[in-house]
Formats: sequence, C-alpha cells, structure tokens
Amino acid sequence: MVRRLGGALATVLVLVLSLTPMGCYLSRAAYEEARILARRQPIQRLVTRDATEATLRAKLALVLEARRFAIDSLHLDAGESFTTFSPLDRDTLVLVVSAAYRDRLERKTWWFPVVGRFPYKGFFDFDEARRTARELRAEGFDVIVGASSAFSTLGWFNDPLVSTTVRQDSVTLVNTVLHELLHNTFFAKGRVAFNESFATFVGGRGAEHFFRARGDSAHLRRAEQDWQNDLTLGAFWERTAREIDSVFARLPDTATTARLVARDTVYARARRRLVDSVAPLLHGYPPGWAERVPLDNAVLLSRRVYAERLDRFDSVYVANGRDLPRAIRAVIEADKTRSKATSRGAARTAPGSPP
Repeated sequence: MVRRLGGALATVLVLVLSLTPMGCYLSRAAYEEARILARRQPIQRLVTRDATEATLRAKLALVLEARRFAIDSLHLDAGESFTTFSPLDRDTLVLVVSAAYRDRLERKTWWFPVVGRFPYKGFFDFDEARRTARELRAEGFDVIVGASSAFSTLGWFNDPLVSTTVRQDSVTLVNTVLHELLHNTFFAKGRVAFNESFATFVGGRGAEHFFRARGDSAHLRRAEQDWQNDLTLGAFWERTAREIDSVFARLPDTATTARLVARDTVYARARRRLVDSVAPLLHGYPPGWAERVPLDNAVLLSRRVYAERLDRFDSVYVANGRDLPRAIRAVIEADKTRSKATSRGAARTAPGSPP
C-alpha cells in the first residue's frame, strides 16, 4: 500500500511538472539551477591556480574578500554562497518580466510555491520571456523586460557566483554580493519591495564600508556616488508614484480613458523633472539617459521594488550612529515586531474570535 501510494504521488508530481504552466516553469528553473550547480568550481582553488586568467582571478579574490566582510563585519548569514564559481555559456543569466495595470498603480503578481507572490517573473527561456511580455501587452498591461546578472535562492542552495555577475565593475560586484547575502540572512515572506529595498540599502551602504575598511579611496568615492544615486532616484520614483496615485484617486475606476490621459500628463511632467532636476544630480549615467528611459506604471513599480523608501532605511542607519551592523539588526527586529503585531491583530479580528 505504501509503495502504491508513493508511486501515485510520484505520478501526480510528474504530471504537475510536465503538464501545467507553473510545473513547466518550475521544471525549467530546476533544470537551469542544476546546470549552474553542476559547473561549480571552488573560488579559492581558482584564485590560487596559475591557469586562471588574471582579471578573473582579481574579481574572484574580491568576491571572497566581500564575502568575508559580510560575515565578519556585517554579521550576515553567508552559508556557502559565493564560495564557488559557475561559468555560463551566455551573456545574460535570466530575463525578468514585470507588468502593471495601465489604469491603476498596481502590479501584476505571480504566485510561487513556498515563497508566495512576486511582482516579477524570471525566465531562463528567453523566448518564453518575450512571448509572455507580448501576451501581457496584448492584455493591456504596461510591461518591462530586463536582464539580471545574479539571483538568490534564499539559502535553499549554496548560490555560486556566475560569470554574468563577474563581468560587473568592482563596486557593483561587491554591492551585488552583499545584496544577495542579505537575502540569505533575512527574507520577509510576501514582502518583495521591503526585501529588495532593504537589500539595496545593505548593498549600497555595505559597499561604502567595505572599500573604506580596505583603504580604497577611489572605489569608496564611487560607492558613495552610487548610493546617492539610489537615494536621488528613489525619491524621484516615490514622488512620481504619489502623483500618479493622486490623479487616479480623483477619478472613478470606470473612467479608464480619463485615468490614462491623466497619468500620461503626470508622466510628461515627471519626464521634465527627471531631465531638468534629477539627471544633473546623478553620477555615472550615460548622456541622454533621462530622455530615453521609459516612464509607465510597469517601469515605475519595478524601480520602486528596489528603491521603496530608501530614506527610511538610511534614517535607521543614521539613528544607529552609522553603525551598519546595528542598523541591519534594528531593521530586522523592527520588521519581526511588526509581523508579530500584525499576526495578533489578524487573530483578534478572525471570525468567532473575541474583540
């Protein structure tokens, strides 16, 4: 009976993975993850091996140094992540599709087992990513498709460093390592914008602390500029979102045409602000970037996922004497307290529960 039951469950699992869209998606992700894991080589061995190309050796050594800094100085839970390196046979790791409703400031979300809902979907199958984007646009969504050079399995696997990440410049590489290791350390289920913005804060401020401790003034200055860019753009996206929300709130849900006209007016005004006031404050952006970057609900909400109220995280950092490990602990403890309070409130208001 046990064998029969086990066989039946295995059959159901195979059918789910092979016949349903989510099953096919997860099967492809599992296959690609298995390929990445199969190619792993210990970074320490590559760093000390004479045959390793000099530029790659320097980048790998920097990753090990950033990882050690994350553990010793920031007290992040690195596990075995970024102790191995996996070369890829392509220039892009995954394509990420994000979508938003055009007539309201709301993301389209996708549900995934265990981790819950996410406002984006990553594809190892690039044709499938583009096909999904076309289908979403045909359904009336604003859509953005972007490349990602790194990802985290949130500690489920010992994430290797991949060749697409190594191609980044030194400051971005350190930022990425610290960003992803923060995900290993803490991840609030279902709160994607909080998780990603928290990781943006830790990656940005962490890179500053890393290069300051290293005595590397040139890269420190670049890391400081990058974080100021994040704060400046975060404020821009925040203000634009408030303005879009405001015009939508003044119009009924059924007035679709009027809502689209109103939002396009806001985006035109935001474009002028981006070009005239924001872009001159940014460091390292290519000429004409502010004129070219698309502005719609999908772009706005996808940017805010990684830059939602970065000023609040920075205020915790300042309140803790610019002690980054203390600030990280403070944010985590505050969120845990908030989650407990929310859970107690939900229990009190559940049907049949006392007031």
